[in-house]
Amino acid sequence: MQGLMMDFPLTITSIMEHAERVHGAQEIVSVTRDNPRHRYTYADAFGRVRQLANAMNAWGMASSDRIATLAWNDYRHFETYYASACSGYVCHTINPRLFPEQIVYIINHAEDQFVFLDPDFWPLIEQVAPQCPGVKGWVVMTTAEHMPETTLANVHCYEDVIANQPDSFDWPAIDENEACALCYTSGTTGNPKGVLYSHRSTVLHTYATMMPDSMNISSADVVLPIVPMFHVNAWGNPYACPVAGAKMVMPGNKMGDGPTLAALINEEGVTMSAGVPTVWLNLLAHLRSTGERVDTLQRVVVGGSACPLSVMEEFDTYGVDTRHAWGMTEMSPLGTSNSSGARRHQYDAETFANMRTNVGQPIFGVEVKITDDDNKELPWDGVAFGALKVRGPWICSSYFKLDGSSAHEDGDWFETGDVASIDSRGNVSITDRTKDVIKSGGEWISSIEVENCATGHPMVAEAAVIGRIHPKWGERPLLIVVKNGEGDVSPSELKAFLDGKIAKWWIPDDVQYIEEMPHTATGKIQKMKLREMFNDYQFPA
Repeated sequence: MQGLMMDFPLTITSIMEHAERVHGAQEIVSVTRDNPRHRYTYADAFGRVRQLANAMNAWGMASSDRIATLAWNDYRHFETYYASACSGYVCHTINPRLFPEQIVYIINHAEDQFVFLDPDFWPLIEQVAPQCPGVKGWVVMTTAEHMPETTLANVHCYEDVIANQPDSFDWPAIDENEACALCYTSGTTGNPKGVLYSHRSTVLHTYATMMPDSMNISSADVVLPIVPMFHVNAWGNPYACPVAGAKMVMPGNKMGDGPTLAALINEEGVTMSAGVPTVWLNLLAHLRSTGERVDTLQRVVVGGSACPLSVMEEFDTYGVDTRHAWGMTEMSPLGTSNSSGARRHQYDAETFANMRTNVGQPIFGVEVKITDDDNKELPWDGVAFGALKVRGPWICSSYFKLDGSSAHEDGDWFETGDVASIDSRGNVSITDRTKDVIKSGGEWISSIEVENCATGHPMVAEAAVIGRIHPKWGERPLLIVVKNGEGDVSPSELKAFLDGKIAKWWIPDDVQYIEEMPHTATGKIQKMKLREMFNDYQFPA
């Protein structure tokens, strides 16, 4: 016997229609190159979405054709998200920080029909456009007076494209399993791989991000999505905020600028934000140097790479709860969330410090397990650690136009490439990437835990740990540090600082200093590059 419930499709269109009807008066505020503080409502936004949909409809594309974006977090990018997906096309967000040759590969591999781009990226497009013959048009997301001069053909102004279009549109019926968005991995090894999200997976992921122990987004919130819309759909914020009716504040090309972020938080009353650790380091440095506060800010979600305890504890001084989260492009991206801040009264200071640095518990909809080298499942005892695998309705089953993947060989499970332990309450601790594991004397060392401790030193801005060959132990950890310019710290002082905070045999054998840490296009430390830089390094005798 089946239940007697309506079969109602879960689509991006349903998100749009709900937001306009129920939350139409709520604001979206944006920083753009042509307007430092653009302001309008959800109702205004979706009226323009219908105008853009009419323009797209005239281009003669087929269902599921790809429309690409290279753009910052702002209202025009938001409009493109909805106009493309709700029209039955696939919104393909491209990370402009990738190498030009990777962008060419991605555009051609996805067979993008049109590319929407921010004016900041026009020099990049002029460079790559001749190598992308399949693109039928380039739409610059600005007004006519801010259009770049160019000799390229088929270049259009966004505002001109929608100017004379009606603000009514008959949205097509879309199967919930149809694709709505496409995002490529950062491609640190080999070509980037495409992850193709469905309407259904995106709506389910939206529900999950809004849960109290996840991002806890409600109509009372003012949300500042600093994590870029060009990568993993800004962690789902452009969908969750309209569903909840939260005010959105979009930082445009100022997403890494401490003074701008502080101004947006204070002037717009931001209560919640999400971004990678480097963003928070910039904001906290600005607050520290100016004495400003961010009194409306209640919580920040940190992901993309491990969040140092020092960042969490500094946010504590401003009354801000820091929530560590973990996920991947292949996971839409949210997998786990650490909401232990709501229970901090239950723990002493040391226990709570240990508790909050893991990435939290799996959110409902994501199953996790860890396995050993023989693919045998390991216990959730907080001691055993192995390859972390996941499955669920918003986790990719395969890659776009790619037959076969070693990450999908274990039946329904996706191998994340992370090494983790899980305690009896389901708290996941990421100890390393599989390819970054340091094995010293047959025992594994968690480079992430060493890095977190090292960044707690007041003179350290960034830290990374890599394994280097050792004649006795096979491998030993090398700590690589970028100083913050506020003073000096010697290798012996750093090692002494780590003593007592981590296992003694985990303490790196040496410390090397560099001026700038290499990062991937998504803000993660590029350990492959560090290994190249220190390829000939030998530990002191």
